[in-house]
Amino acid sequence: MRIRGDKLRLLAEQSGVTAEELARAVERTGLKGDRAASAVRNWMGGRDHPRCKAADVTRLAEALGCEVRDLARFTSSVRYSRGSTRKARLVADMVRGRTVEDALNVLAFSPKRAATNVRKALSAAVADAEAAEADVGSLVVAESRVDEGSQIKRFRPKDRGRAHQIIKQTSHITIGVEERG
Repeated sequence: MRIRGDKLRLLAEQSGVTAEELARAVERTGLKGDRAASAVRNWMGGRDHPRCKAADVTRLAEALGCEVRDLARFTSSVRYSRGSTRKARLVADMVRGRTVEDALNVLAFSPKRAATNVRKALSAAVADAEAAEADVGSLVVAESRVDEGSQIKRFRPKDRGRAHQIIKQTSHITIGVEERG
């Protein structure tokens, strides 16, 4: 779950709550006083530093008088997925901007190998949204990203005592859904 800075800023302006009041609401161990105020200002600016935890999003929503689903983007990732980044990006691009139901249908009938891992990440993100009581019918894939993972290196023995290197690619697939009304 990640916080949406633009929505946080907008809801704070509408309800007339300052960043310092929000900082007092999210104070916890390791995030007190000036550090909490700095964190809230970072979150309002769209920066996720320090990482916003689920408890922080809940407290911010209570302070603003709104639901968690109004502030959060529900993300899930599959890390170290076997397969190249370039091929997985083709699948991730297919689902970006679609409704969750439409994206799941596209992935179910896609012949691409990476579609299974994208579908797993999407299903996990939808489950997070359901846990926060979001309306599954209005969820949209807002973020679909594929980053490079580490390379698995192997060697194939060749003639005259030589060896050729075989590099197996991995990728990190990240899918984020949010509620659009």
